[in-house]
Amino acid sequence: MSFDPTAAVDVPALQASAKRHMWPHFTNRKVLDDGIPVITRGEGHHIYDASGKAYIDGLAGLFVVNAGHGRDRIVEAAAKQMKQLDFMPIWSYAHPAAIELSERLSSYAPGEMNKVFFTTGGGEAVESAFKLAKHYWKIQGKPMKHKVISRSVAYHGTPQGALAITGIPDMKKFYEPLTPGGHRVPNTNFYRADEMGAPSDDLEAFGQWAANRIEEAILFEGADTVAAVFLEPVQNSGGCFPPPPGYFKRVREICDQYDVLLVSDEVICAYGRVGDFFASKALGYEPDIITSAKGITSGYVPLGAMIVSDKVSEPFNSVENTFYHGFTFAGHPAAAAAALANLDIFEEEDLNGRVRENSPLFRAELEKLLDIDIVGDVRGEGYFFGIELVKDKATKETFNEEESDRLLRDYLSPALWDAGLYCRADDRGDPVIQLAPPLTIGPAEFAEIGGILRSVLKDASSKI
Repeated sequence: MSFDPTAAVDVPALQASAKRHMWPHFTNRKVLDDGIPVITRGEGHHIYDASGKAYIDGLAGLFVVNAGHGRDRIVEAAAKQMKQLDFMPIWSYAHPAAIELSERLSSYAPGEMNKVFFTTGGGEAVESAFKLAKHYWKIQGKPMKHKVISRSVAYHGTPQGALAITGIPDMKKFYEPLTPGGHRVPNTNFYRADEMGAPSDDLEAFGQWAANRIEEAILFEGADTVAAVFLEPVQNSGGCFPPPPGYFKRVREICDQYDVLLVSDEVICAYGRVGDFFASKALGYEPDIITSAKGITSGYVPLGAMIVSDKVSEPFNSVENTFYHGFTFAGHPAAAAAALANLDIFEEEDLNGRVRENSPLFRAELEKLLDIDIVGDVRGEGYFFGIELVKDKATKETFNEEESDRLLRDYLSPALWDAGLYCRADDRGDPVIQLAPPLTIGPAEFAEIGGILRSVLKDASSKI
């Protein structure tokens, strides 16, 4: 029997089948035992379950559906391409959609970044950047430059190389030994500056302190052994840590001084999330490599892209230097066509400008929640915010592991879902609620999200 996505569904049967056969990602078995939610439709900034109940998509799927659900134009572009050319690899061959998309991404990137290497997702893009950095330095006659530096609690993906860059111990411990060479520095969580022994009364001084820890790590490891620094423009894991003023300027100076590549991991932050096609451009710094994925197609078809500076790509223009790396489905014709249609929507509707204009209103709506006892901090950029939850606002005391698990998984996640808001309640680091909705929403939706959060968080606060 052929699958019909529009047909009525038997939810208990699907949940039973999922429990038996489907292995969800990053999901505790309890979710399957309780009956995993079955989502059947998306439209605009809403998703719908099998009963027809609507939920605000406060996470854009997974920081992905930037242009919103139900964009026929993207669907039709992918379908038209598949009718013309369903598949062709970009291993020694090319097709028009991949070529045009490469040129278009290069035109959006900061500085002289004119080479695009396609992947099928963000983890693959990070893995590609790690390999490229090591290969580049070998060509440059510096074969010992193989180590990478990233920040505490940062998430950079799950492949073995990307996992070595990821700074979340609990995600790594079962897969060790990992690819060697990953080293960690403090992140830019100004709310917790005191705990790091950093300046806590001057944001710019804190940023300089955090950037200088990168220099310290390079010197400790030995500059002749460090290949690259991997940083997200706004760090996701831990709850949306924005860069302090001057932070990336100082990081760029450090990388230049010690001959280290700067990789801007924009898997989440690119394609409008902070108000430009690339967050590094919005924040005013020029990396050597950008990794991206997610919003490049607004999630309609999987695709990722690594954008590379002329400095790094130039040695590979020689017939002697081939980058022996690739993925079967990278640059897939349908994915490239979907991406081009998605980017057309961005330009025609000025979604980047919409984010820049409305971000202060979104922040202001969320900051109203600071009067709730367990809301300690609101932070982020663009349409990407985190709300940190605390046991004691005066001391910033956080919840212990058991309390956090009970608060986030036993109460907040189901309560927010029942109230009609899909978002992330997360404790990779201190407990936070994260929001990254489609870029098409505005003040009315901000107020609706704020109202749901207020009701649920006040109720949670009374139960603590």
